[in-house]
Amino acid sequence: MSSTILSVEHLSGRIQGQQVVEDVSFQVPGTGITALLGRNGVGKTSTLRAVLGLIDRAGEVRLAGARIDRLPTHRIVRLGVGYVPEDRDVFAGLTVEENLRLADRGGPTDRALVDRLFPELTERSAQRAGTLSGGQQQMVSLARALLNENRLLLVDEPTKGLAPRIVDEVASALRSAAEKVPVLLVEQNLHVIRALADRVIVLAAGRVVHTGDAATFLADDDLVHRHLGVHGATPSEVDA
Repeated sequence: MSSTILSVEHLSGRIQGQQVVEDVSFQVPGTGITALLGRNGVGKTSTLRAVLGLIDRAGEVRLAGARIDRLPTHRIVRLGVGYVPEDRDVFAGLTVEENLRLADRGGPTDRALVDRLFPELTERSAQRAGTLSGGQQQMVSLARALLNENRLLLVDEPTKGLAPRIVDEVASALRSAAEKVPVLLVEQNLHVIRALADRVIVLAAGRVVHTGDAATFLADDDLVHRHLGVHGATPSEVDA
């Protein structure tokens, strides 16, 4: 395994006083895609948000060996952690190009990668983001994260609610991105996980209950059903 880019030890998180992440410990290697799986409500999104300091948290988080759990979110982002939220969170009243400009952290950028992965956004650079389809807005959200030179990408359910053709496009973009930067991916579509993930981390009730090779996990139908509530042998099925 490659060197560890993200190390999480005994991470807990609260939202408005309610415990949403109990005691999570895991590591993300410095290459490839690691999938964070689990049924609905087990704390996958909250784990990503706790890593970034977007919710109240306790525990230890290290980026390439350096502690970041005492830093505010904006400093963590500037250290090279890109974030693609579940709700896409584009600026609807701004154009595609303006959304990308706002994402620029002022350091090195990789606009060539963004233009190569999302040629449709180049064509729609002057269009307001709020008038784009859901799939196009997801591409804007991904493009904003990929514009900067990152050390790690946190991507939360990028294919949720998208048409199959757009799912394939988003998956292809993530595969290309992962050639340059490691990805921690929350994703419900097991077909996408099967195509992309090298490793899995499985949560239940706010805790890690399984880690290991993605292909090995998905090939074990009993294990998949026990932890995700679906059968892993059917590529089109999703985890609950």
